[in-house]
Parts: sequence; structure tokens; C-alpha cells
Amino acid sequence: MDKPYTFEDYRKIVETLRSEEGCPWDRAQTHESLKPCMINEMTEAVAAVDLLRETRDWDNLCEELGDLLLLILLQSQIAKEEGYFSLDDVIQKAAEKMVRRHPHVFPDEDGKKGAPDWNAIKEREKAGKTPEQRAFAKNAEKKAAEEVCRHLQEEYCCCLNST
Repeated sequence: MDKPYTFEDYRKIVETLRSEEGCPWDRAQTHESLKPCMINEMTEAVAAVDLLRETRDWDNLCEELGDLLLLILLQSQIAKEEGYFSLDDVIQKAAEKMVRRHPHVFPDEDGKKGAPDWNAIKEREKAGKTPEQRAFAKNAEKKAAEEVCRHLQEEYCCCLNST
């Protein structure tokens, strides 16, 4: 390892890659164009976990997790450039969700820990959504799953059952 990098260093690297002085490939990426990369890198990360059983290749898993992290930073940087949200917003929402979903670990404002009632937690999270919004999200997830299956079938020539 030549130079130790921090998370903030990595964030700036991705920002630079997307800048005018950066890389043409990175600058050209969009949320849509990165979808195949997300599927491929997720597949490679899953494979890296599977390989651990046989090879104990922790470096490979570390590398593949880094590839996933890159895609999160790229997607967040694109959204920031478009004025929608930043990586800090992604981190904030993820942290809030983990705390909210683990009341048995993180106390509330009164310092009390609660029982992990997953169904109640999920219902509270859905409370702000209309039935139409929930149906639209469910349909989008189904379409995304179909897209992932198609991509994997094309990329890896595997036989997948379509439903």
C-alpha cells in the first residue's frame, strides 16, 4: 500500500473523476448507465463471499466490496450534481433506518430501549405512502428483478427461470 486513503479521500477521488478534469467514462455515466455495472459488481461480490469457503481470499472480497462502494459513490455524486441528494443524505437515511429498525439496541429520546417489533416498524415506515405509491414501488421492484434476471442471463449465459 503506497498511500493510506480515507473515506473522504475516496469521495474526493470520485468527485474528481466526474469533474471536467476527470475521466470521460466516469463523466458520461448516468443512473441508468450504471445499472449493468451494479448488477455485475453485486454478482462479483456474492461470488467473492462464496469463494471464501474454498480459497480464503479476503483480498478478493475486499476488492469487490470496494467496487460496490464505488458505485454507491458514483450514484450519489450524480444525484448531487443533479441537485437531488448527496452522499451525506444517503448516509443520514441509512443511519436513521438502522437506528429505527433496532430499537432493542438504540434507545429512544427518553433513553428507553424497545422490543424489535419488525412488523410495526415496517408499517410506520409505510405510513407516509399511499396505497398507489406502495403498488407502484412493488411493481418497480418486480420490473427491476426481471431486468436483473435478463442481465445475468445475457452476461453469464445461465439458465434462470422467469416468472
